[in-house]
Order: sequence, then C-alpha cells, then structure tokens
Amino acid sequence: MMLLALLGGLLLVALLVVPHYMRGLALVARAADMKEGLPGRISRWGTGPFTEEELQVPSRYGPLRARVFRPEHPRGRTVLLLPGVHADGIDEPRMQELARDLTAGGLIVLTPELPDLLLYRITPRETDMIEDVALWASSRPELAPDGRVGLMGISFAGGLSVVAAGRPSLADKVAFTFSLGGHGDLSRVLTFLCNGVEPGGQQRRPHDYGVVIILLNVAGQLVPPEQVETLRAGILTFLRASHLAIHDGRRASETFAEARRMQSEMPEPAATFMKYVNERDVSALGARLLPYTRAFADDPSLSPERSPAPRTPVYLLHGTDDTVIPAIESVLLARWLEPQTRVRLLLTPLITHAEFDRKKRPEDVWRLVAFWSALLDA
Repeated sequence: MMLLALLGGLLLVALLVVPHYMRGLALVARAADMKEGLPGRISRWGTGPFTEEELQVPSRYGPLRARVFRPEHPRGRTVLLLPGVHADGIDEPRMQELARDLTAGGLIVLTPELPDLLLYRITPRETDMIEDVALWASSRPELAPDGRVGLMGISFAGGLSVVAAGRPSLADKVAFTFSLGGHGDLSRVLTFLCNGVEPGGQQRRPHDYGVVIILLNVAGQLVPPEQVETLRAGILTFLRASHLAIHDGRRASETFAEARRMQSEMPEPAATFMKYVNERDVSALGARLLPYTRAFADDPSLSPERSPAPRTPVYLLHGTDDTVIPAIESVLLARWLEPQTRVRLLLTPLITHAEFDRKKRPEDVWRLVAFWSALLDA
C-alpha cells in the first residue's frame, strides 16, 4: 500500500502547525508505508507501543474468535474493526496492518471474526454478531469507560455495521460508524456485479471476484444437489488462488491450475459454471446469476437502506474506481441517511476496494487526511 509523498515539503510543513490534522496525517502516512525522511517522522507522530491478544467474544451463535490491540497509552475510544468477505478473516495481512496503524495512534482495536464471511457468505447472522460484539464491548469498562464504542466495517461488513448501529439495542452504545467501501443496498450491488450497470445507467466492468461470490452463495439453485459441494470446492480453490496472487505468484499459478483441473472432472452443468469462473467470464456468469440475486439479498438486515438508520454519526469512505462495490453506493447511502443522522462522505481515487494503494494529487491526500482527522476525534 504505497502512496507517493505527493504532499510535498511545503504542504507537510504547513500541516505540522495544524495539530487537529496531525493524527489523521500520521495515520495516512503509516497506511502509505512512509518510513523515511519527513514523511516517516510524521508517520511516527503520536505513536507508541501496543500489545496484541487473542480472545473469544460471546454471541447468540456461540463464541467468536477475536483479537484485541491495546496501546500502552490509549487515546480515543475502542473501535470494532470488522473484516470483509475473505477466507483469512482477521488474519488477513492488510486487515492486521490497519488494526496496528490505528492502535499505534492510540485506539484500542477489537477485531472479531465473522464466520460466514470467512466462507464468502453474506448472511443476516453476521449483522446479529456485530450487534452482539458491540453490546459486549460497550459493557466492559476497560474497553468503553463511557459505555460506547465505534464500529468500523470494511467492504460488505461496512454496510452490515451501519445496519447493526441502527438497532435499538445499540442506540446509546455506538459513538459512530465507519464504512470503508461498503454498500447501501445489497440487491443493488449484486445487480451491478451481474450486469455492470450502476444506478443512473453508467456502465462499468465489475470485478470477477464479486460475481464469483454470488455463484458460491446460490450454487444450490443452479446445479443438481449432488454437484453443489463439488462446484463450491472449485470456486473456493479459485478464490484462494486470487488471494495468493497478491503476494505469491508461484503458488497462485499452481492453485489456478488446480481449479482448472477440478473443472475438467466436473459433470454438467457444474463444469460450465466453473468454466465461467476460471475464464473470468463476468458477462456470461452474471447473466445466469441475475435472476437469483433478489432472493439472496432480500433480508432487510443485509442492507442499511432497508433498515432503521443509526442516530449517531456515520463516516463513509469509498474508492472512486471500486469495481466490487461501486462508489455510488456510498453516495446513495449518504443521501438516505442525511435526514436522520450526520454523515461525512469522501469519495477518493487514493483507494480501490478498501485498499490504500493509489498514487494521486496532493489535494486528494489532503481530503483523506481531513476525513481521518475528523473520524479519529469522534
């Protein structure tokens, strides 16, 4: 996650005399992995040592694995940092980096693992679990002296966090909610992933990752019962290869080859669906899946715009070029929330889908700094 030091010496020096922005500036510098020179010194501003501890958190569905990051000198409230749809869950390296970047700046960060998202499944249980963890954390004086915590959700967990924050049980337990690359209406996102049409009619090629996850969730409606698990195993192999491609090209190639081998041994129609996956044929796969998306996404607890709105502030951060959950989702969600709560929205070219990895203009960096400065003081 590299951002160039586009701020330049003059802008960085100017920000040094505006203490309100230093915390946000330091976080952005850490997220951009700036370690040398003046940017490196800024990234270390206000930081200190911290510890990491594994624990279990109760929920109505049983205990959840979690990790808590505790700074030696806390500054600010405890936040629940919730991972998106990913098999590595709270162990995903970028997730851990963000938790450590936040904790180094003084926040206590609790990362609970949401088991269905580990399996690439988006279910109402996940919203219930977010609610349960927030209730538990807000009741513990060592985590929440004033009885309130912040919710921070990544990708689809961002939208689910907004839903949870609007539930009556959390009315006075959540100080703010932050959604990074999240959704407002799940059905609308799934439609985009299938046909590439955003609300308003703009065409954009969706990322194949999203449509493959839809297939995983609705496979039981598309192939005979005896083929479902075989198809799902092939899809999971492909998704594992996609994650490996980020940091291990050799293993990724081997795993993609395994997914193709699995396809060759599948009966029809599973083999055809797996062929679409392996060839990243979003158009063909999306056309087959579109009729099934409405039922999959119909539960109100999966979409903020179909659920009660939180009464506390909501912060929405979205990459302008996101092809998994398009940025229009945060725009529409902000529009829906604004009559009922205070919303801060930033669309930025500095991130893609929940990743800080773009290189752009100084003014884009400044806007991101201002956004994080406001959020860290919430």
